[in-house]
This record gives sequence, structure tokens and C-alpha cells, in this order.
Amino acid sequence: MSDKIRVNELLDYYGGLLTPRQQKLCRYYYREDLSLTEIAELESISKAAVSDTVRKCKTELEHYESVLKCVHAHSLRTAVYSRMKQDAACAEYLNELLETELIGGNYE
Repeated sequence: MSDKIRVNELLDYYGGLLTPRQQKLCRYYYREDLSLTEIAELESISKAAVSDTVRKCKTELEHYESVLKCVHAHSLRTAVYSRMKQDAACAEYLNELLETELIGGNYE
């Protein structure tokens, strides 16, 4: 899995635990795919400050996942849902469960 995809998943679950400033810089870098230089210019800060913040955020997000394991649990549930789709008797319950997966998950 690419690093940016992984961090975007982590942001979906734990982005709200970052400060508003960290959220903004991570959104620029991971969601909008801006370069460190572009972000530095937008925010009138040094490229090193942007790099430090993005690196620290990634470390924090990985720590949250190591403790809470929300992303891992989601991937396990998704695998079970895939198997359930093959069983017509489970279809109604599966749709109900899938709807609950869409609740929350957006830190913006």
C-alpha cells in the first residue's frame, strides 16, 4: 500500500485527534497532494517546518493505530463483508452493516 494512501486512511480515523494546524498541513500534503514547498509558500512558513509537522503527524497517526487498531479492524470487517455478499441470506444484514461503515470517518 502506498504511504500516502495509508496515511489518508489513518487521517480518516484519527485526523480529528490532530491540532487544527496539523490537520490543515496534512490535508494539503496528503489529500490535496501539494508539495512541501507549495505548502510552505501558502502558509508563509519554512519548508522544514512543513516537513517536520507532516512527519510528526504521520508518527502520531501510526501510534494511534498501534493502540486503537481501527484501520486494521475495518480491513478485517471488509473481508468478512466480501464473504457475506456471496450468501443471499445475509444480504439484508450486510447492507445494514455497510451503512454503518459510512458513519463518521471524516476529520474535516
